[in-house]
Amino acid sequence: MVNFTFRGLMAPTLTAFKEDLSINLDVIQDYAKFLADSKIMGVLVNGTSGEGMSMNVAERKKVTEEWVKAVKKTNQHLMVQIGGAPLPDVLELAKHAESVGVHSLLCLPDLYNKPTTSTDLTRYLKTVGAAAPNTPLLYYHIPSYTNVNIHMGQFLNDVVGKIPTFHGIKFTSTALDEGIAAVKANGGKYAVFLGADQLMAGAYTLGFDSAIATTLNMFPQLGITILDAVKQSKLDKAKETQDILTQVCSTVTKNGSWVPTMKVAMDLYTPVKVGKAREPLVNITTDHVKQMKEEMKGIKL
Repeated sequence: MVNFTFRGLMAPTLTAFKEDLSINLDVIQDYAKFLADSKIMGVLVNGTSGEGMSMNVAERKKVTEEWVKAVKKTNQHLMVQIGGAPLPDVLELAKHAESVGVHSLLCLPDLYNKPTTSTDLTRYLKTVGAAAPNTPLLYYHIPSYTNVNIHMGQFLNDVVGKIPTFHGIKFTSTALDEGIAAVKANGGKYAVFLGADQLMAGAYTLGFDSAIATTLNMFPQLGITILDAVKQSKLDKAKETQDILTQVCSTVTKNGSWVPTMKVAMDLYTPVKVGKAREPLVNITTDHVKQMKEEMKGIKL
């Protein structure tokens, strides 16, 4: 039985691309240090924010390897998302991740032969887990992208004892009743990471203790303040900070989709430059970037 003890805040890192949209590995060492200096001690690589599904297997391996080197210096927990690809590639990525020493794996469901029951999902994850038998495995629940709508509270109760390496989920959904059912499943023994930046305060108040949230990359102080405030029962402070973070999310994403706009925010508000997003994502215009900068000035960060 492998152990998974990480709880708290984890940044789903953005993959940096050069002008020609080839991967830029050179920023990763500084990226890791920037997050560690900001007290973000967990990183998720090759997820949605990291455009893992827009990279080939070789690129995903290179990004993983560079992050392995980086976190050895910063002592951060490294989780790598290996799904969103044909199953043989997922298994190859799982084996590779374990071989280079990542700390945990996150996996999407099969995106073509979608699971429709807990039994289907358990079978798929068991196959993936067997490819990396010494590394903790978590499931990536993001129904707005996958259209896999298996109830996570039910799934986490059904999967108990069936996958030796399984330790929890990333819950990227606004259905907090389902999320809390997941938190309470199996006596609360599974890790359940919230994946919704705008719901942090409410989710923590209801029982979540961890999050993997994009804004922890460029506005880490807001996410940290919300979690600390709830822990200290300073609910007014948590709500006030959540309101600011929600306003930030609305302003940043006003003229584009989540990942391209968050990459712009990363370039504008941190020393880490990640560049543009790859196809099929659409980057925002120069005028929209200027608008973002102007409207962000009105927010009390």
